[in-house]
Amino acid sequence: MPKLAIPLTDIQPRTAKPKEKPYKLGDGGGLFLLVNPDGSKYWRMSYRFNDKERLLAFGKYPDVSLKDARNKRIAAREKIDGGINPADAKRLEKTQKAISAANTFEAVAREWHANKLESWQPRTATNVLHRLEKDVFPLIGRYPITDIKAPVVLDMLRQIERRGALDMAKRQSQVCGQIFRFAIAEGKAENDPVSNLRGALKPRERGHHAAITPDELPDLIRAFEKIEGRMFVPTKVMFRLMMMVFVRTSELTETPWSEIDLENESWVIDWHRMKMGKKKIGARKVNHHVFLPTQGWALLRELHAITGGNKYLFPNQRDHDKPATNFGILAALKRMGYAGKMTGHGFRSLAMGVIKERLGYRHEVVDRQLSHASGDAYGEAYDRALFLEERKIMMQEYGDYLETAAKGGTVIRANFRAA
Repeated sequence: MPKLAIPLTDIQPRTAKPKEKPYKLGDGGGLFLLVNPDGSKYWRMSYRFNDKERLLAFGKYPDVSLKDARNKRIAAREKIDGGINPADAKRLEKTQKAISAANTFEAVAREWHANKLESWQPRTATNVLHRLEKDVFPLIGRYPITDIKAPVVLDMLRQIERRGALDMAKRQSQVCGQIFRFAIAEGKAENDPVSNLRGALKPRERGHHAAITPDELPDLIRAFEKIEGRMFVPTKVMFRLMMMVFVRTSELTETPWSEIDLENESWVIDWHRMKMGKKKIGARKVNHHVFLPTQGWALLRELHAITGGNKYLFPNQRDHDKPATNFGILAALKRMGYAGKMTGHGFRSLAMGVIKERLGYRHEVVDRQLSHASGDAYGEAYDRALFLEERKIMMQEYGDYLETAAKGGTVIRANFRAA
C-alpha cells in the first residue's frame, strides 16, 4: 500500500532551504514542491494518464501559494476523472489565450477596414478609420474581441453620447456591429454584442439637413447682403453660387476650371465627381449638366479674374493645388445668425421647394438639376435628351426669383407646367 503524504503547512514551503541536489516536499494527491539548489521553488503534480506517468507544472512559489497549488491540483484531478489529459488542456488554454491576445478589437477592426478598402472611396476609408481611432480604440481596442460584452460596448457608446454626438454614437454602433459580424465570419468571435443594444442608445433627431422654408428665403438673402461687402470675393461667389445652383457642396468647392466653358456658358461635371459616380460598385457613369442663370455666369467671370490661373474655382488658401472646403459657407451662415437653421446642403432642399411651390415646375425636372437618379431604366437618356432646354429656362427663372425675392418684386414665370 502506497505511503500517504502528510499535507504541507504554510511554513514549510516558505522555510524550505536549498540542498546540494533538488528535492521534493510532497502534499499528497501527486502535488509536490520542487526545491532546486539555487533556491528556486516550483509546484509540480505527478499523475498517470493512459497508463503513463506524467508531470504537470503549476508555477513558481511564492507567486503560486500553497492554496493556489491545491486548487490547481483539484481542477487537474477533475479533468483526469473526466478522461481529459490536464497537460493537453493546459496547452490548448495557452494557445487560445495567445489567439485572443492577438485578436484584440483593434486588430480585428483594422483587418475589417482593410477588407472593405476595395468597396470604399479613399475619403470614406480615411474617415471611418479616423473615427475608430478617436472614439473606439482608446476605450475597447486593446481587449480581446471575444471578451467584449454588450455592457462594455454600451459604455463606450454612451461616452460618445455624453459629448452630445448622438449621430456619431449611432454610426459607431453600426460600424462596431459590422466588425463583430466580420469577426464571427472569420472564426474570431462567436457573438455580436451590438445586436443586444437595440433601444439602449438615445434616439437621434431624425430629419434632413437643416434648411429654411421658401417663405424665409427673402430674409436670408437680405442677411447675406449685409455681410457680403466684408467678404473675400471667392467666398462671396461661393455662397451666391451655392444658393443659385444648388449642386452638392463638394461638387461646388472642388470644381476645376477645366469643367467651366465661359465662352459657351457651359458647365459639365465629370461623372467621377458625382455622388453616384464615386460608388465603386454600380457607379452611375453620366456627366451632369449644370445650368446657371445669367447672374451665375457673371459671378464666374468675376471669379475667373481672381482665381482663373489656378486649378480650382476655389483654391485652398494654404495650398492652391488643393480645393477649398465649405467652411466659408458655414462661417457666413453663422455670421448671419443661421447656424443650425441652414446648411450648404440645405440650399438643395430650399431650391426644390421654391421651384416646385413658387415657380410650378414638375418634380422630375428639378430632380435632374439636383442630379438625383431617375429610378427607371431610361432615366439617363431621359436626363440628357428631354429636360436640358427646360432646365435652362427653369434655372434662369430661379436666378431671377433670387434677384427679386429680397426686394419683394414679381417674377415672370416660364410656361412649363405639370403635365
